[in-house]
Amino acid sequence: MKIWKYSNNKFFFKIEDDIPLIGHIAFGIIDRGTNLLQIRATSFCALSCIFCSVDAGPRSRNRMTEFMVDLDYLLEWIRYVIKLKSVNDIQIHLDAVGDPFTYPYLVELVRELSKIPVVKTVSIETHGALLSQKLLDALDDAKLSRLNLSIDALDKNMAKYLAGTKWYDVEKIKDFAKYVAQSLNMDIIIAPVWIPGINDDEIPRIIEFALKIGAGKRWPPLGIQKYEVHKYGRKVKGVRELSWYAFYEKLREWEKEFGVKLVLSPKDFNIIKTKRLPNPFRRFQTIKVKVIGPGWLRNQWLGIAGERVITIVGVNDKEIPIGKIIKVKILRNKDNIYVGEIKI
Repeated sequence: MKIWKYSNNKFFFKIEDDIPLIGHIAFGIIDRGTNLLQIRATSFCALSCIFCSVDAGPRSRNRMTEFMVDLDYLLEWIRYVIKLKSVNDIQIHLDAVGDPFTYPYLVELVRELSKIPVVKTVSIETHGALLSQKLLDALDDAKLSRLNLSIDALDKNMAKYLAGTKWYDVEKIKDFAKYVAQSLNMDIIIAPVWIPGINDDEIPRIIEFALKIGAGKRWPPLGIQKYEVHKYGRKVKGVRELSWYAFYEKLREWEKEFGVKLVLSPKDFNIIKTKRLPNPFRRFQTIKVKVIGPGWLRNQWLGIAGERVITIVGVNDKEIPIGKIIKVKILRNKDNIYVGEIKI
């Protein structure tokens, strides 16, 4: 592992060995008890979307550390987890608490994942800021199955506002979307985030755009996302989060208007329930954890225990006691993502 400190007391943590890739929300592998594995190779993002639920990008206020995982080490762990899952149909989704396209070895990662016999689908999500035709061609050649592209507005000024980035060019991203839909083997899903009261008028236009370019060759053409407020995420001023009932009611209205399926389910993506990875730690259990570096957010450390990585919260010390063994009480263990607090 390598840790670099850069501006404003922030860190870059490159994970190359000795650190489990199960247990953290910002990097590694997430198993939620299905045949879909979320793979997070990087936490970086080029945008600072005003609604970002994970406070990503250059304007982040809460993050202390960004992560990136070595390609060979990541592949080693993915193969290990796939073996533990014992499933003949694995879906791989490359997502991030940022943008997967900030990963410099993305094409190589897709190519190697596509070679694994039990991996039937490899998909990626992005807001598209870092796309290029050359990169899309390379990903298509590497057998990427699907691009989940979040276009939140077609109006260029609204798009820049939502992205929190003046150089964001939605016209260019629209061209890339059309290119993928009409010229490449990979499929494309247009996946806007609907922010009530902000981009309401844009969503119908985006639906029409997705249908016009021919998105959804193998999967549904659209995956409209619900704006959600999270504790450490960005909140859009004056916007109240919709209930799931109201959200789905509006999707059903748009379904009737445009004649396209918008209320999606795991079945639409061949996602099935499977056995989960072993969960070695119970909630409220006290365990010994080795501190290995700074945590993802402020007032956090990163630690390891067995084959799991642990987020240690409630830390006020400025100096990180790397290598120290401390007692930690597990507060969260859902989906093999672990958060614990120091036990005094």
